[in-house]
Amino acid sequence: MRPRANLFLSAGRPAGGEGVPVNFLGSNAEQAAAKNRQLVLATIHRGAPISRTELAERCGLTKQAIARIVDRLVDEGLVMEARRRHGLRGQPAIELEIDPEGMFSVGANIDRDHLTVVVVDATGTVRGRVHHEKSFILPDEFMALFSDALSTFRRRKLVDEGRLAGVGLAIPDWLGEIDVIGRPDAYAAWTEFDLRGAVEAVTPHPVFIDNDANAAALGEIDYGLGTEIGSFFYILANACVGGALVIDGVRHKGAGGINGEIGCLPVREVDESGAGRIRQLGELFSMFLLYDHLRAHGIVVNTPTELAALDGRGRALVSDWIGRAAGWLAEAVSHIALIADPEAVLIGGRMPVRLIDELIVQAQKECLRAGLPQVTLHRAVCSEDAAALGAAAMPLAHRLGLPSADAGQLERVPLRTDHTLAAAPSV
Repeated sequence: MRPRANLFLSAGRPAGGEGVPVNFLGSNAEQAAAKNRQLVLATIHRGAPISRTELAERCGLTKQAIARIVDRLVDEGLVMEARRRHGLRGQPAIELEIDPEGMFSVGANIDRDHLTVVVVDATGTVRGRVHHEKSFILPDEFMALFSDALSTFRRRKLVDEGRLAGVGLAIPDWLGEIDVIGRPDAYAAWTEFDLRGAVEAVTPHPVFIDNDANAAALGEIDYGLGTEIGSFFYILANACVGGALVIDGVRHKGAGGINGEIGCLPVREVDESGAGRIRQLGELFSMFLLYDHLRAHGIVVNTPTELAALDGRGRALVSDWIGRAAGWLAEAVSHIALIADPEAVLIGGRMPVRLIDELIVQAQKECLRAGLPQVTLHRAVCSEDAAALGAAAMPLAHRLGLPSADAGQLERVPLRTDHTLAAAPSV
């Protein structure tokens, strides 16, 4: 597991080491300088606004070393002197922050019901967004829409190409294989599609790829509740359900790289007669399954916007489904709590905010009613565009040297069944 930034802090300084942390003993000067630069950037990103004195204290470096590193970062346009801090004795301290114009990143989330492409600045603020609410977009259409989004960002001058850190892609694994409701046969084309090669052909910038739930969790680490909660399990409530485990601010990938597949967890489904059977959570809980529940009662809904605009009867049907889903979710998160013991479980994704809040309240009640282990549940800060924002966070984390950076994303491709022992459940 990749170390957190604070593991670079030193308990002391070697003589003549110019403030180099003891962790770097044995490294050459260039390596130590690069690590110190990375540490300072990560500390400013997490702690801004922050003064040079505070940086020296948190990084375990001398004030002279901090001054040299910060001056270079300011000259490079990555860090800016934001304001002077008044109200204290002595010379007012200058507060440092990441310069929003220092770099940019593009993030795209392709899923079974939509495509979202965003461009963000160095602070993770969205500068532009292109969204297509369409089900089962095929690879060729995705490439046309994605290329058009890049052209739109350039035409509107939303991004400085010279400062583009890269392109991040968030995509469900086994996208063309899982037999979801309404999947056309042609959708199997995603299984053999060379996503990395196709995107690298339309951009000269580094391409980062990860599972959509992993990406959403990464965005939450750097720009959401992860700034306050070190260890959490992230549940992505999208067309299908996904999950990711974060431990000490770093996503835990697992031995095979598929840690967090909450859709495979067994839960008990009880019918109207009280009889129960064991099912996988992914067979019971997802946006597509909620749409199917409404369709069975004569209400056709295909988008989160339509879901949020339902009348009284529709809302009652949704609440009924949420009540049952809360029981399944409570059982699943209790398994997670017993095994991983995270500080909290976060729920985000394209499910409307009001429904996520209702789901959390009902799941907490169900835990109490069933005597399950109590788990702290929170709605994720990055919700509707969570996976796209997380995709954009990947290149930023890499360029800023954040603890969440994962070099494996520069080589990763979407998983298919011949990459792993088993695929996720059908829904």
